[in-house]
Amino acid sequence: MVASQAPAQPLSEALARRDSDEHRDLRSVLVMREGAIVAERYYNGEQADTLHDIRSAGKSITALLAGAAADRGKLSAQDRIDRLWPAAKGTALAGVTLDQVLTMRSGLAAVDDDPASPGNEDKMDDAADPVAFALATPAATVPGTRYRYNSLTAYIAGITVEQATGEDLEDFARTALFAPLGIQHWKWLRDATNHPKGQGNLFLRTRDLASIGQMVLDQGVFKGHRVISAGWLAAALAPRVLLAGLDPYADHYGYFWYQKSHHIGDRDIVVHFASGNGGNKIYVIPALKSVVVITSSAYGKGYGQRRSAAILEDILAIMLAPIK
Repeated sequence: MVASQAPAQPLSEALARRDSDEHRDLRSVLVMREGAIVAERYYNGEQADTLHDIRSAGKSITALLAGAAADRGKLSAQDRIDRLWPAAKGTALAGVTLDQVLTMRSGLAAVDDDPASPGNEDKMDDAADPVAFALATPAATVPGTRYRYNSLTAYIAGITVEQATGEDLEDFARTALFAPLGIQHWKWLRDATNHPKGQGNLFLRTRDLASIGQMVLDQGVFKGHRVISAGWLAAALAPRVLLAGLDPYADHYGYFWYQKSHHIGDRDIVVHFASGNGGNKIYVIPALKSVVVITSSAYGKGYGQRRSAAILEDILAIMLAPIK
């Protein structure tokens, strides 16, 4: 017995059952297999053309833009931040590499779930000059030695891409990523100094998120055209930081992308994913040649992440079910 190649009806039925979800903030679920949409559903007023705030899943987009800059010879993962961003010389970022930033191992005193942390996300958002705030954040640990999830690090990555390319981050995204993927509509919130928020607050359509996932699945190629180098994506998705014991939804962390192995039946299925507050996800599933996108507005609510994980596991189980 073999697994179904595109169990569209069972998938559609599973998505329809989510209409009765007790929380009225699930927005969409889309499933692609072998480059084609096999199930898609919108909830609670969301439509196919709705721009949705994916929150920290935008960090994963910033990592892709760093890759696009690397492909153009503007930077490398091993470059020091203060070489790419001269204003960082003499700060806690001096000597920190882009690789350490992209893996949340910058060593900065920045922890988003600790309001007292000097580099806390809320403090950065309230700062009159977030760039100056970033440069003034002190070190807490030796760079490269400890994973500490924080939005400041991703903001720094975005500024570093701007410094390396000489372009506004959104303008660079338009030409290097969005246009090649056929993405025409988006909104990207900016900070008090008019820099796009590399840490998130990027609004995209569900189908455009699926195009991003499909490009990642296809090792940087979209509809026959190279968008991001396969080498950069391999590095971005590699299990660089062990998260077991730290994150119930992930096993490893790469360049702002997560990885988790799901045990379904008698198989272990590795899933790479972008993740945002509330349960916003781009799941990339190489073994099944599939992409799953989930959007949700359960911001700040723990059930949002649990719900998205449950939806994914339901979808994986359907895809792996034998044909009867």
